[in-house]
Amino acid sequence: MTMTSDSRHTSWRPEEPALSVRQVLTLERVLAGEPEVVAGADGLDRAVRWVHVAEAADVGVMLTGGEMVLTTGVLLAGDEAKQAAYVQSLHRAEAAAVVLGLGRAFPTPPEVMRRAAERCGLPLVVLHRPFPFAELTEEVQSRLVRAKFAAVSLSEAVRTSLTALITSGAPLQRLLDEVAQHSGCPVVLTNLAHRVLATAGERPAVDDVLRDWERIARQAWGHHPGLSSEGDGWVRAELGGRGERWGRLLLCGYRGDSASGRLLADRAAEALVLHRMLGGASGRTWEEQSAHGLLTDLASGTVPARHLLPRARAAGLPVNRRTFVPLVVPGAEPGRLDRVLRTLGLTGLVAELADGATAVLLSLARDQDAEALTGRLAARLRTPELPDAVVAAADPRTCWDDVPAGLREARHVADAVAGAALDRPAVVRLRDVHLRGLIRLLRDDPQVQSFAERELDGLLCGGEGELLDVLRTYLATGRNKSRTAQLHHVSRPALYRRLEAIQARLGVDLDDFEQAASVHIALLAHDAQQG
Repeated sequence: MTMTSDSRHTSWRPEEPALSVRQVLTLERVLAGEPEVVAGADGLDRAVRWVHVAEAADVGVMLTGGEMVLTTGVLLAGDEAKQAAYVQSLHRAEAAAVVLGLGRAFPTPPEVMRRAAERCGLPLVVLHRPFPFAELTEEVQSRLVRAKFAAVSLSEAVRTSLTALITSGAPLQRLLDEVAQHSGCPVVLTNLAHRVLATAGERPAVDDVLRDWERIARQAWGHHPGLSSEGDGWVRAELGGRGERWGRLLLCGYRGDSASGRLLADRAAEALVLHRMLGGASGRTWEEQSAHGLLTDLASGTVPARHLLPRARAAGLPVNRRTFVPLVVPGAEPGRLDRVLRTLGLTGLVAELADGATAVLLSLARDQDAEALTGRLAARLRTPELPDAVVAAADPRTCWDDVPAGLREARHVADAVAGAALDRPAVVRLRDVHLRGLIRLLRDDPQVQSFAERELDGLLCGGEGELLDVLRTYLATGRNKSRTAQLHHVSRPALYRRLEAIQARLGVDLDDFEQAASVHIALLAHDAQQG
């Protein structure tokens, strides 16, 4: 994939539709004149914006750039100085090419004009058979008009569809999918550091782009930001507003004409700017949506981890010879976690999950102490305002393919400690959740649900929420009556009366270990189902 930029033709707008000199020479009417390129063959991909028939030696003063000039050379015959001046005038005016009809004035290609055109790189084409210039002019102009109409129609269709999506509150991905459908090529959205925030298009084609993203990004924005490399179908647009730039859009390998690609990129950029300024449907920033999408896909397992590796690398996550630490932090704000990671000098992805918890995937160097760094992160999260903040951590993974299982493990640990009492450590791992973790895994089993309802029926049917809370604390403290009375702010005699009421309603003896264990398991199952 190569991207080049030709900045020689700047006097006419690049979004105007054009044919290349090479394309014009392949038209049926032109082929009838037996065209031969005698000079400037390297410039055949220059854009032809218009066609002019001109014989005057100073024709260049009447041009604005991008024209293909047709001439018989009748006013140049016999005067080599005029012939050289004619070519130089066209070159200064940035004409696309000159076509000379051989005949009475020039029966063979004039050597002076050929040498002058070769020196300045201007394509010089001679026609060996008589050819009515009017036919060529009509053919090219009509094609250009049709191309312009098609480009404008595409532009309006894209504007209409994207505006409708924004009005309906569609997410960012839906807008990019629409752009990819119109363009027929991969679409990549990045921030200013070339970090990929979102993509759209056929998955294999997108993956090909992401696998080579570092090189593509350097070439796409290495020299002329905001300009397009339309010759190879790479069209880029800057995104920004209110005096600042904050993103970029790249159409990768667009197969249509350059004018359509430019208009399509411009309309897409306008829509994306509006979408961002309005806040989008989710309320998340584009960076947050990018991390959320990647972590969600990793945790769900619907996409194999190896297929997500190019996406993670393009998103700026180091993946080569790294240790990955999956974490879930219940109740933490992604922005706060991002700030803590930066303060500690840690690299990772942060995304808010559906239940209000936040997932973190740390990427550490192999020689870094994953357990110590996780502990430092947890310590930073515990503040006077959040003294019980807890980090649910999976065991570190050194293989990218094991990351999805790690994220699911961290999610399970976070789920298991939700609502658990009392003196939880700052970092909780799978080995710390014990019976509560097992019950969380089995909570949707109908037999477990029936067991919980049967064991707790005497309290659940009576709506005894207060007694249920006392029972929960009593069992969680290891049947410590003093601690339970203290936590519920009641006297010991008052607690005894409540425990007697609980035992009477459930028909159990809580001093019996097996009966107390059975009630405890039922209560854990009930809380897991409610959670």
